[in-house]
Amino acid sequence: MNSGKARVLLIDDHHIVLESLSLLLSSFDGMTVCGAYSDGREAVEYYQDNGADIIITDMRMPIMNGVEICAEVRKINPQVKVLMLTMVEDAKQIREAIKIGVNGYVLKMADADELLLAIKTVLDGKRYFSDEVVIELAVGKDEALTTKPGSFAKLTLRELEILRLVGKEMSTNEIAEKLFISVPTVETHRRNLMQKIGAKSVVGMVLFAVKHELLD
Repeated sequence: MNSGKARVLLIDDHHIVLESLSLLLSSFDGMTVCGAYSDGREAVEYYQDNGADIIITDMRMPIMNGVEICAEVRKINPQVKVLMLTMVEDAKQIREAIKIGVNGYVLKMADADELLLAIKTVLDGKRYFSDEVVIELAVGKDEALTTKPGSFAKLTLRELEILRLVGKEMSTNEIAEKLFISVPTVETHRRNLMQKIGAKSVVGMVLFAVKHELLD
């Protein structure tokens, strides 16, 4: 993150959400809300003239939706950080947002700690997706999973996240650091994962992740 306060641009068509988010983010150390807009077009104009370190936007809005906003600000600055904060849990729309280049996707049911973690993660140049988003993407890729149980359907949200990170070639120590859990906990999850999906090695875990399109 930058040494100074991170400038956050908020976009949501519900004024009460904007006000609540502004108060919450203003209470976080190292952050300041530089703008809060209910109109996506006005927000894009503000960004073009003033910039921001991170844009936090809703997905569904009447004038310009989150995907359209992301596309427009990326024309101005391809490196801009965009975090989607929304109630939308539809896998198709989540993938659309990821395809256009959002850096993170968090549901509005998230608590303040997760939101802060998501913002810091994105500002640090990494990507963040809440557990609910990960499972929606995973299940949405294979409709058969909703009617035919199998090894994949038995995985917990944490196991799915670790499987995705293993697929990104992250070590046990790296996964523990990213998820803020201990190395032994990661190792336990990995053993359970391998047993559930029938993998005998990391290669097998990666192949399973690729098969179910869990990798970004």
